[in-house]
This record gives sequence, structure tokens and C-alpha cells, in this order.
Amino acid sequence: MGFVETLRNAWRIDDLRKKMMFTVFILVIYRFGAGIFVPFLDTETFAASFRGALEGSVLGLLDMMSGGAFSTGSIFALSIQPYINASIIMQLLTVGIPALERLQKEGGEEGRKKIAGITRYLTVALGALLGYGNYTLMRSFGAVSDTSFFTGFIIVVTLTAGSAFIMWMGEQVTEHGVGNGISIILFASIVSRGPSMLNAAIQGLEGALTWLTLFGVVAFALAAVAFVVYITSAERRIPIQYSKRMIGRKMYGGQSTHLPLKVNMSGVMPIIFASSIVSFPATISAFVYGLNPDQKNPVERFFGNDTFAYGIVYLLLIVGFSYFYQAIQFNPIEIANNLRQNGGFVPGFRPGKPTSDFLRKTLNKITLFGAIFLGIIAVMPIAMNAFMNVPGLALGGTSLLIVVGVALETVKAIESQMLMRHYKGFLE
Repeated sequence: MGFVETLRNAWRIDDLRKKMMFTVFILVIYRFGAGIFVPFLDTETFAASFRGALEGSVLGLLDMMSGGAFSTGSIFALSIQPYINASIIMQLLTVGIPALERLQKEGGEEGRKKIAGITRYLTVALGALLGYGNYTLMRSFGAVSDTSFFTGFIIVVTLTAGSAFIMWMGEQVTEHGVGNGISIILFASIVSRGPSMLNAAIQGLEGALTWLTLFGVVAFALAAVAFVVYITSAERRIPIQYSKRMIGRKMYGGQSTHLPLKVNMSGVMPIIFASSIVSFPATISAFVYGLNPDQKNPVERFFGNDTFAYGIVYLLLIVGFSYFYQAIQFNPIEIANNLRQNGGFVPGFRPGKPTSDFLRKTLNKITLFGAIFLGIIAVMPIAMNAFMNVPGLALGGTSLLIVVGVALETVKAIESQMLMRHYKGFLE
């Protein structure tokens, strides 16, 4: 009842209600667009050919992240993949190129707008590249009867425009809606594919389904949800003491507080980025070699979503992106300087460099803990699939982590807006 009452209170807030309705409106447009097909495409032939070659293919991940739009030849087939890859490239360039780093840190709002503009252009370029690869795949399936330059140009432009429009919708949700727009769109895509993925798994297990297998899958799903919730809310509280200061005739300071360090500071983004990067080589190879249900191409054979190499690289990428986002979001030197300027210190450590070193070491330890266990939860379905041979289990594990993570982040975003208006939050 408390959760229902909180939703009712949230709906009573006029501007928050508008944000929630705007987010739902954008998602309706997104799902409507996922049902519009690219021109000159025999959708039935493409869907049938894709289903025949999908099992064990890494393109199943791309289809899942697009909400099934990829396998049906929709204008939104590329989904958020180009934008995610462009964001990764830009964040890496920002760290590696001093000019971009200065633009981000010292350019203020104008600098962030310039970086966002560069990201948009890069998204369009990657969308065109992946759009051409998708067109090559459609042609290899015999789903495009007219293979002239004009036909290919129209299909590639349509797919590129679809990915750019999704990027725009995500930015609108972030600015005018609730939560991170790209994450919300990805959440809607995966949820829309949930029933079909569950049905495919049940059909694949007909005649071979045992109570032990069913219990193992359900137990893992529940444990994964509980663990992600726990890691997302877990934090290390660093005690902070403020010294007493006389300002005028009044005494200030002397109180004790704490500095919360989140175990999973970057949320669900490492999983989203890692899943996009780890699928990229096999995705490109599938476009180049085509999909053959009887024989995998060399890259797919070594780096399919059910292989050992895929699981190891996936785990390492989750850990790496967790540290990457932690470094972007938290600056121990800046925190230590702010504490020193305001008369605060960590008991047992001198202000300045000793405090920043302590904060850095502590944050690295808890980030490593959260990243490794989050990575294990992401990789475990791949190992379980090797023993149980449950269809779609490897993709289902990634889907579950993304859905739970995005749901928690969105709930917290709504909660923070309600707390600003003196309402009790969702998680109380």
C-alpha cells in the first residue's frame, strides 16, 4: 500500500505528472516506429531467414536491444547501438585528448553542448556504417529483390535516420522526462521482448524440461535481482569531522557527518556499454560473412555469445567500465580540497593528499568488489547455458541485469524529484 500511495502522491505533483506522461508518450512513439518497416524489403523473407539463423548468433543481442525491430527489418532496427558506441568513443577521446578534456571540464554548459554535438555527428556516422551492414545482411538473405544503388541508398538512409531519431527521443526524455532517456528506451525494448523470449525458452525446453533445470533458472533470476538491488543501494560511509571555527561572534563546525561512496557508482551503464562493445566484432563479421544456420563464421565461432572468450571479455569490460565511470564521476583530489577548505577532515588522515589517497584506495576497493560480482552475475548465465542448454539464457541474463538496473535508477530519479517537494520516497 505504501508504494501505491507514493505513486498516487507522485501523480498529484503537476510537473512530475507531466514528466511521466511525456516519457510514456515518447515510448509509445518508439514502439509505434518499431512496427514501421524499411522500404523495398520483403519483411516476411527477412524475418524467416533471421529466425532460422538467430539461435547462437550474437545478433540476437542486437535484436533484444532493439525490441525485436532488428529481426523484422524495422526503421528502428539499429536501436540505440550507434549512440552507445558513439558515447563510448567520445568518453574515451575526452580522457585521451587534452583539448576535449578541457572543453568538458572548463567549457561549462557550452562545452558540454559542443561535446554532445560531436557525439550526435558520430552517432550518424556509425549509424550509416551499421545501416550499410544491415542492408548487406538483408541482401544476403534475398529479402531485397532490387539491388540497385538507389534501393541500397534509401535503405541505409532510412536506418540511419531511425537511429538518429531514437537518439533525439532519448535526449528529450532525459531533458523533459524522467530518468536517463537512452536507458529508458533500452528498458522498453527489452521488456517488450520478454514474453517472446520466455516463450522461445519454454518451447526449446519441451520434452527436456526438468524440475531441477526450472528451479535453477528461477533461483538464479531471483538471486540476480536481489543482488543487483543490494549492490545498487550499497555504500561505504566515510566518517567526516568538521573542526570548530569562530566566524564573527558565532561558533561554526564541530559536527560529525559521513561521505557516502556508492559500491556501484556508475549504475547499469557498464553493463549496457560492455554488452554493446563485446557484441561489436561478431556483429560486423555477421554483416560481412552473412548468417548461416549450419556453419558459423570464424569470428562467430570464437566469439559467439555462448563462448568462453565472450564471457571472459564481457566480464573484463564490465570491470573496466565500472572503473572508467567511477573515475569520471568521483574526483578524490577535488573532494579532499573541498573538505580542507571547509574545515573538514577524515579522522586519522591529514587534510589534503593523505585524505585524497585514502579516498582513492577505498573507492577502488569497493568498486572492484561491486564490478566483479556484477560481472559474475552477467557471465553466470553463459556458464549455465553451457551445462543446461537453455535457449536464450545467455541473453536473458544480460536483459535481466539491464532491466533491474534501469528500473532502480528510474525509481531513484522519481524519488529525488519527490524529495525536493517534501514527499517521502519510493524506497523508504
